[in-house]
Amino acid sequence: MSEFATSTAPADVVRRQYLASAAGDLAALRATLAPDVEWTEMAGFPLAGTYRTPEGVTAGVMEKLGEDWDGWTAHDDTYVADGENVVVLARYTATHRVTGKPVDVRVAHHFVVRGGLIVRFEQFTDTALVRDAMSS
Repeated sequence: MSEFATSTAPADVVRRQYLASAAGDLAALRATLAPDVEWTEMAGFPLAGTYRTPEGVTAGVMEKLGEDWDGWTAHDDTYVADGENVVVLARYTATHRVTGKPVDVRVAHHFVVRGGLIVRFEQFTDTALVRDAMSS
């Protein structure tokens, strides 16, 4: 197993979460989350709210995105790490299954990582662009 695969460095844990998400590997994604994780999707986002437990996060967020969107992907490109805080600048891309409209929107994610697990997540994005892609 590689050093990256077992690293508890906050940015490495967060990167493994993005890689698992992009691969659709929900078990690997859950492995990056603390049992008491608090995962907050921004007010105005279709899945707005706070989800708890690794299973709650994947069922309430990742599986729902997969039902409503084709190819939903968070493309992580810039990491800013300060102790247990990791901010990632990224881009969401996908096509809505009902409207056929694409979305391509910038996003910032704030993660808090302790003991090699993500304990908190907060999303910041232009929710209006996401909603526009969902409306006919």
